[in-house]
Amino acid sequence: MTDHNPLRVLFLGRQNAARSPMAECLLNAIGTGRYSAYSAGVEPAGAVHPHAIELLSKNKLAVDKLRSKDWQRFAAPGLLELDFVISVCDLAPEAINAAWPGNPILAHWAHADPCAESGDEADVRRAFFNTYNQLFRRLTIFASLPMDKLDRVVLKSRIDEIGLRDG
Repeated sequence: MTDHNPLRVLFLGRQNAARSPMAECLLNAIGTGRYSAYSAGVEPAGAVHPHAIELLSKNKLAVDKLRSKDWQRFAAPGLLELDFVISVCDLAPEAINAAWPGNPILAHWAHADPCAESGDEADVRRAFFNTYNQLFRRLTIFASLPMDKLDRVVLKSRIDEIGLRDG
């Protein structure tokens, strides 16, 4: 692992409107200073979804700095060396396979897009709640990994395993 303290984690989503900003916010809270989490999207929506903001706020998480951002701002050399890049949706291959600064560990954790829920208001809120809970469980496991005791290959395997859990 790198010598960054805190470890830098980028969560990639399609629109950077729900899953990736929720992951950013959750890891920054769960990681208690051990992680600096960021999020970005392949096709940024321009804003974080109001239901994501509402759910995070109800759980007393800081949302004031959440913004919908383009992934390419994190791929530029010399700006920010990343330790992990984790996609939380089915992304365009160029985003997850980009030449990321810092040679981060890449992983994919599939999550249903709550923004795509087409039911009534209760169904939409349930979709956001379910995504939030799945992210919370996965990130709690991620944050509990002994990062300084695992070599890169084992760490990559463990992070991939987290993505296979249904929560």
